[in-house]
Amino acid sequence: MDRRTFIKTAAASATFAAAAAAAPRFAFAADNAFKPSPAAGWRVFEVTTRVELSAANGAPRLWLPLPAVDDATWIKPMGNLWQGNAATVKTASDPHYGAQMLAATWEAGEPAPVLEVVSRFATRNRAIDLSQPGKVAPLDKATRALYTKSTELLRTDGIVKKTALDITKGAKTDLDKARAIYEWVVDNTERNPKTRGCGTGDIAGMLESGNLSGKCADLNALYVGLARAAGLPARDVYGVRVADSKFGYKSLGKSGDITKAQHCRAEVWLANFGWVPVDPADVRKVALEEKPGLTLKDDVVVAARETLFGAWEMNWLAYNFAHDVGLPGSKGSKLPFLMYPQAENNAGRLDSLDPAAFVYKLAAKEITSA
Repeated sequence: MDRRTFIKTAAASATFAAAAAAAPRFAFAADNAFKPSPAAGWRVFEVTTRVELSAANGAPRLWLPLPAVDDATWIKPMGNLWQGNAATVKTASDPHYGAQMLAATWEAGEPAPVLEVVSRFATRNRAIDLSQPGKVAPLDKATRALYTKSTELLRTDGIVKKTALDITKGAKTDLDKARAIYEWVVDNTERNPKTRGCGTGDIAGMLESGNLSGKCADLNALYVGLARAAGLPARDVYGVRVADSKFGYKSLGKSGDITKAQHCRAEVWLANFGWVPVDPADVRKVALEEKPGLTLKDDVVVAARETLFGAWEMNWLAYNFAHDVGLPGSKGSKLPFLMYPQAENNAGRLDSLDPAAFVYKLAAKEITSA
């Protein structure tokens, strides 16, 4: 994106800032009340990603996820700027899910490849009143097919199908099915702090082994796969936390250095409601990390459990919904999802979960606040 485009989108931030200033402010939830509301107004953030690569094993190639989720009700990308010494830099798009990325290459003789990208976006909280069905147009056939199909790791047949049918037996509506799956995932999974990164999302492997532990890309993928297997369109939403929680949850936010703050959420399509936000993985994160010794019966966990079926606090950037992502120009295999910086050289793909060896840093800054 050229500088003129970013300046144009930056001007739009003034509109969001004015709306935010006029909106009511959050109250810090000392009593652990957790009620995100769109009425709190829009917030504008900048996320800066800086990557420093080694030229020791040949000319490197780099792919960085860019904000691509665009919904007028809760998130709007506002442009990207880049600087560095790459020979080529271009935006690319996944042809199936529309995931956006910045793809860069360097000349073989460049001794210190570096690239920095600044992405700006506006967002506001999401909350769906599930007691008030509305008139929502049905999904078109292509979109429904995309978000009910299997992917390489997000299977919808075999043990996944059987488990989904067992969970939803007797459920009469889409809402009943979606809630039954949510409650089952919360009750039967655990967050595993030893899982690398955010996990892999191999849900059939989880069910077959009986090991239902992991992190967000595992637990929320399990929700999505079970929902799809039960006939509900559902999708993972891959992104990164960008600010502390305004509701007092230290485990549900990250500000400043967000290099390791990647987080996957989920959505499910329900008749009469449309896309509904859910996040069973964060319920398990609260139970493990908010303070020692918590169980699902403690108030702070109960509040998160009640809220995260139908609402998200939007201190978080959504990148994309993509699975089985092919990196343009890459010599490596497809990715299960695109949420981390990716790079490779003549020796192969670098480990995106080792920012000490594959040096990158993400930083978040709030531009306007409700």
